[in-house]
Amino acid sequence: MDGILIIDKPAGITSHDVVARVRRALKTKRVGHTGTLDPFATGVMVILVGKATRLAQFLDKDEKGYEAEVQFGWETDTGDTTGVRSAECGLRNEEINERIGSIEWDKVLADFRGSIEQIPPMYSAKKIEGKKLYELARKGIEVDREAVEVKINELEIIEKTPFRLRVVCSAGTYIRTLAEDIGKATGLLAHLTALRRTRAGKFTLEQAATLDALAEHGSPAELMRPIEEAVSHLPVFTLNDDRVAKTLSGMSTRDLSGRFADGEILAMLSPAGELIAVGRYADEEKAVQPKVVLG
Repeated sequence: MDGILIIDKPAGITSHDVVARVRRALKTKRVGHTGTLDPFATGVMVILVGKATRLAQFLDKDEKGYEAEVQFGWETDTGDTTGVRSAECGLRNEEINERIGSIEWDKVLADFRGSIEQIPPMYSAKKIEGKKLYELARKGIEVDREAVEVKINELEIIEKTPFRLRVVCSAGTYIRTLAEDIGKATGLLAHLTALRRTRAGKFTLEQAATLDALAEHGSPAELMRPIEEAVSHLPVFTLNDDRVAKTLSGMSTRDLSGRFADGEILAMLSPAGELIAVGRYADEEKAVQPKVVLG
């Protein structure tokens, strides 16, 4: 059983829990995912099954889309609604609402579009010296974190009551940190009250199934998408019939067409369109060398 499942993750469970439930539904152990969602968050999780698990490295850097609900007035120690209040802006609700209505949001949000730097939150799975930050945070330990560059491709307000944002961003962007930084920029302080991932790369909520639907489906494998969709964003190198078996054994294939750049990653397909491998083009050898073989 090989392919891709798009799951609409519910709130209240971890990404690891989602994988465990998919394993039970499909009765297979070879299941992985390409991007963690916090327990309180919902939405698109790309689940890889069988041979598709080898392709995670080509999907986990995909652009992501989110809808985020933001509460102004205070911060929490986790950056979201699961934490406890850690700082307050000192304004009454009526004053906060007045400020929200009077802020020039186009100017505020413009500062967060494009390439920006974020300091990873302590309540995150990022590792420092081999330890996940959230494990240290739960022990009351805070460590210095270096800022990382992320890219906010789109950022707009959906509505102001409740305050909701639409975000399209690079992988690795912390939406909790974005909400906190917007809160600081306005002087109102903020945290997330809801987060829904609407897209991961080409995969959207419209393609997603719930875990209940997966469990109740008579043939859950029918909900899976073809393994080829995992690399549909890559340039295609179609093998001749006589090169398929050789590619599966790890042998490279010459290409003198001049179509590809040195080091370019390619989807290596059979004449029938079946994904055989993912390879890298080497200009010096004028050949495509398989790096991940799906035999």
